[in-house]
Amino acid sequence: MQRFGELEAAIMEVVWGAGDSLLVREVLHRLDRDPVPAFTTVQTVMNILHGKGWLERDLDGRAYRYRATATREDYVAGLMRHALDETADRGAALARFVDGMAPNELAELTERLAAARTRNAEREGEST
Repeated sequence: MQRFGELEAAIMEVVWGAGDSLLVREVLHRLDRDPVPAFTTVQTVMNILHGKGWLERDLDGRAYRYRATATREDYVAGLMRHALDETADRGAALARFVDGMAPNELAELTERLAAARTRNAEREGEST
C-alpha cells in the first residue's frame, strides 16, 4: 500500500472531516493550501482517488459528489500492515514499535489485544 501524495492526503482529510459527500468545488474551498490548487487539479486527483478505490461518487446533476470508501484509521492500519510486510522479522519490528509507545497507548493496545483474543476464541468455538 502506497502512502497518499501530498494533495491526495489533503483531499482525503477534507473528505474524512466532512462526514458527508462533497462536490469537487466544496473540497477545493475547504482545502487549506497555499497556493490554492486549480479546480481541474483537484478534480483530477479526486478522479484518481476514485480509480484507486478510496472515493465513491454519485452523479448530482452534472457534477459528482464524492465520499470516502474507508476511514482514516483504515488507511493508517493499511500503512502499518504494509510497513510490517517490509521486514523479515515482524516480531522485532512490532517490539520496537511497542517500546516507543506512551503509557496511555500501551493501555489502549492492551485493551484491544484482549478484545481480539476474545473474538478469536469465540470464532474458534463456533468452528468446532
